[in-house]
Amino acid sequence: MAVDLVADENVDAPIVAALRVAGHNVVYVRVLAPGIDVARVLEIANSHDALVLTSDKDFGELVFRQGLIRAGVLLYSLAGIAARSMAPCREARFRRASRTSWDVRGRGSGGYGCP
Repeated sequence: MAVDLVADENVDAPIVAALRVAGHNVVYVRVLAPGIDVARVLEIANSHDALVLTSDKDFGELVFRQGLIRAGVLLYSLAGIAARSMAPCREARFRRASRTSWDVRGRGSGGYGCP
């Protein structure tokens, strides 16, 4: 099952490429509209009924306190790990999440054994 995503501009290109190869629909902010603010990223995600993929914690206020997104936000951290080596791991997480009833609004587990 494909997942509709809006990848924030802080998401590395190899991760976006791996997600697309795996069949996910990814709108990439770095290409579409670099430099836009968090509120505009959420508007784009809402217009596509898509999850936001980001490592930017600034989304928390707008998402959890103000409820400005419909689908949800996937916040991740590579913490010093090369993006190219993490792309397959991130794809595995999306694949598993799309086959379960995992709640992307923060209620559920996103840890699938990836470093």
